[in-house]
Amino acid sequence: MANVHEGHRQRLRDRFLKEGLDGFAPHNVLELLLFYAVPQRDTNELAHRLLARFGSLSGVLDADFDELCQVEGVGANVATLLKLVPGLSRRYLDDYDENGVVLATIEEVGTFLRPKFIGRNNEMIFLLCMDSRGGVVYGEFIAEGSINAAPMYTRNILEAAMRSHAVSVILAHNHPRGLALPSNADMLATRAVFDALAAAKIRLADHLIFAGSDYVSMRDSGFFSFERP
Repeated sequence: MANVHEGHRQRLRDRFLKEGLDGFAPHNVLELLLFYAVPQRDTNELAHRLLARFGSLSGVLDADFDELCQVEGVGANVATLLKLVPGLSRRYLDDYDENGVVLATIEEVGTFLRPKFIGRNNEMIFLLCMDSRGGVVYGEFIAEGSINAAPMYTRNILEAAMRSHAVSVILAHNHPRGLALPSNADMLATRAVFDALAAAKIRLADHLIFAGSDYVSMRDSGFFSFERP
């Protein structure tokens, strides 16, 4: 049976190298990936089992390590490989986001920031500092919280903005299990950061909230006035 499986594996590899993943069904994508953690057994059945448990390819890759290990046939090696993919994807996309890229519109900011929240299961806050042209001079996560909340460290934000000589700042955070809408706590935190930055003559330009593939700009949606009085 090993030869039969190996022939199938080689055909799937050859198909990927010739066509890429665009024409692959989700179970084929998982099956191909699992070849590299399950060296001999058939991975088709395991791929289907994972999709049945978590609902989609992204659901499998976003699942917690311990939840993955509860699926029959999934051990530490398989779960580690699956958890590696979202993190590797973020690093790959971040490689394009070198300092100096100019973000002229909210759409460009959203496109720039969205990949940074892929697969994040906890609420996290990202700080984007820009120069007078809208060029990125600093961009990092500054806080990570639980699944429901992350502390908004106003002092850390101010220090990072001043250290990078930012002219303007954009905040972003995610709602991993909610909607891309600001909560009352989000509004209060935005006000605190706005006031702290204004005292240092740094402009808070926007605060974006991400949920899945969706995001909301608090400026464009009118949830907060970012104009100084």
